[in-house]
Amino acid sequence: MSKPKTLRALKDNEAKAVLRSVRTSPQKLNLVAQQIRGKKVEKALADLSFSPKRIAKEVKKTLESAIANAENNHNLDADSLIVAEAYVGNSLVMKRFHARGRGRSAMVQKPFAHLTIIVREIEEAV
Repeated sequence: MSKPKTLRALKDNEAKAVLRSVRTSPQKLNLVAQQIRGKKVEKALADLSFSPKRIAKEVKKTLESAIANAENNHNLDADSLIVAEAYVGNSLVMKRFHARGRGRSAMVQKPFAHLTIIVREIEEAV
């Protein structure tokens, strides 16, 4: 009496990787995610390697994980993969206080974000 197996949410030619609770704001993470949307994975990896943004290293590791998932778990060809989707979501926000003059305080918000990358295999047009 086990519960029935859930169906796969993605198509057969897709694979994904998720980076959870990364310590940066979703707005800054989305700037890097915009750079790789719709590109071939080789071009996206090259762009992330030379990006001046601090978070680009984490995005690159997540993209490499999605590529490895596509190859090992779903038997997709790594040379014909594109970044189909790269989207960012909000996570928790740590609230801290910063001491100000005259006994006052100011709130400092330290946001976290989630990143999801979906790669898709495309058919080469011959």
